[in-house]
Amino acid sequence: MKSVAGKKVEQLLSKVNLRRTGARMSVLSVLVDAGKPQSARQIASRLGPDCPDKVTIYRVLETLVGAGLVHRAFLQKRSCYYERSDRCTESQCHPHFTCVKCGGTYCLTEVTIPMAESPYKGFTIRHQQVRLEGLCPACGGGF
Repeated sequence: MKSVAGKKVEQLLSKVNLRRTGARMSVLSVLVDAGKPQSARQIASRLGPDCPDKVTIYRVLETLVGAGLVHRAFLQKRSCYYERSDRCTESQCHPHFTCVKCGGTYCLTEVTIPMAESPYKGFTIRHQQVRLEGLCPACGGGF
């Protein structure tokens, strides 16, 4: 008997006509369950000892990005963070908040930021990502 999350992952892969390989199912399951951006290292850590090798994880992530199920949320300390793309639009990703003390990242899906317009002639903005930094409540942010 498959879990609800397992069925959801199968449906997502089927929807974009991707084969349901073990590696794809595992990586996408982590991103579905996490609910916030994850690096390849964090994905591997969550998968534990049975996780695919690092190259396979990166290939799966790139396949999921190409299919539109996942997107690169942001880059931090030379690591790309990935998340499901269902809470973003073609032109804009919801903002993310990263705590400068503990490194925790939070999706700010309720925050809307107007799309920027370039003041420079010839520049056309096609996609906007915003990452905010500060202190989370646990680190003394005072929320």
